[in-house]
Amino acid sequence: MPELVATCWTSAGGAVPGAADQRSTFTLEDRVREVAQTGWVGMGLVADDLVAGRDTIGFDGLRALLQDNGLHHIEVELVQDWWLPGFEDGQTDAGRRAELLLEATAALGAPFIKVGPGIGPAVDDIGPLVAPLRRLAERAAAVGTRVALEPLPFAHIASMPQGAELVRAVDHPACGLAVDYWHVFRANTSLTELAACLSPEIVVAVELCDADREMQGTELFPDTRDHRRYCGEGDQDVAGFIRTMREVGFGGPWGVEILSIEHRALPLRDALIRARDTALACFDEASAPRT
Repeated sequence: MPELVATCWTSAGGAVPGAADQRSTFTLEDRVREVAQTGWVGMGLVADDLVAGRDTIGFDGLRALLQDNGLHHIEVELVQDWWLPGFEDGQTDAGRRAELLLEATAALGAPFIKVGPGIGPAVDDIGPLVAPLRRLAERAAAVGTRVALEPLPFAHIASMPQGAELVRAVDHPACGLAVDYWHVFRANTSLTELAACLSPEIVVAVELCDADREMQGTELFPDTRDHRRYCGEGDQDVAGFIRTMREVGFGGPWGVEILSIEHRALPLRDALIRARDTALACFDEASAPRT
């Protein structure tokens, strides 16, 4: 039975990435309770959720809430603009948010902090990003965690092969990749190419979802935010992705990240159950003998 994690957007209700306020429309207590009662081993939270938790029950209270409900895997996100001047000494909003995430990670025992690669054209030269990402990895290691860079096809690091190249150039044990299947197929990376660029030591996290064969609309970000499908309900080879990541050496816990208009419209418990059950069906398919 695979261990599944409801990544932040899967339990966030009406909240969406890119909004000025990304706090969930559900309370922390309700989210934790429903995630625990629907069979997940952990959950994710964005910085705005963590601010709300810090300012109400505190990080110690949040950790107790998670532990009391049997959730042992907590994920935090998202560090952004980590290569820009002023980030490392907390002079930018992104730098101050990173300090919050590092504090939360230490308090909650999160195994990694997710790191964004910045929206915009893919870079031709990863060289200028190596030292800043290494310094961020060093800060993460100092509080007992890792950074998980998530390449996005509409970002400066636009594919898993490019992300793997950057992580290997950083060459720090606290720096790895978050491999989100959505960003694998939307970047037109085949499963063969994916397996060739990965190795167990650089895979920090894996996230599952599904999608239509073609992008909806004309821009990748709105498609990413609004049109993900539940695992097995789209046109992608989710079971093949699971098999590929197992062959790479990843054993879980497995994140399930569902972002869609449809998902956000469901009651929290219904949304969590559907995300869980569809993911588990794909694990059944991935484990079945091949014909």
